[in-house]
Amino acid sequence: MFTVSHVTKRYGKLTANSDISFGVEDGQIAILLGPNGAGKSTIIKCISGLLRFEGEIRINGYPNKSLEAKRLLGYVPEMPAVYDLLTVGEHLEFIARAYSLTGWQEYAASLLERFELADKKGKLGKELSKGMQQKLSVCCALLPRPKVVIFDEPLVGLDPHAIKELKDLFRELKRDGASVLISTHMIDSVEDYWDIAHIMMNGTFAATMKNEPAAQGEKTLEELFFEITEKPAAVAEESV
Repeated sequence: MFTVSHVTKRYGKLTANSDISFGVEDGQIAILLGPNGAGKSTIIKCISGLLRFEGEIRINGYPNKSLEAKRLLGYVPEMPAVYDLLTVGEHLEFIARAYSLTGWQEYAASLLERFELADKKGKLGKELSKGMQQKLSVCCALLPRPKVVIFDEPLVGLDPHAIKELKDLFRELKRDGASVLISTHMIDSVEDYWDIAHIMMNGTFAATMKNEPAAQGEKTLEELFFEITEKPAAVAEESV
């Protein structure tokens, strides 16, 4: 699990995240929804330890920038960051050495096979398409079998097979007890595998909705999303 407590991130006079608090339990999938510029990537980078911030973030009880926390965290960024001069296979070996993994080769091979990268094992990072780089990022993030996995716009640029596999993977991570956070601006991509959804606007949470059977007359996630994102910025906070 991980917890975010009163996190604020400022860039000079611009407040990108304002007093955000939430948590993701073991075996839970949380979704961050919102238009571009809502602050989703900023809070994800804060959780992943890439940005300084005010507040507190803990991963399984450890401060998020501690070595103990980093060993438990898998992060798939919006823009793949692969090494130009490492091959696909060398990327996975690099991760295995960084995390002091043993017996990792079979799992690595299964990940490459699953995401149709097995025949690209000898290709350099710079020779891969953006979609292939994204799939390699997923494989690298999952190789240490993290307890917390964060995906930032993971479906953008992927082919239909990879999208299907990644959605199946979300469900498998949930089943295995991982805490999963997925950021997206594509409401139709989240389907029914989520447990809780947070809708972001202007750097804060405008609404939170649990994936429970809706009572007659209650809004769907899609209806709530468009009601919030298509209203003026001064919309009041709402909780469902």
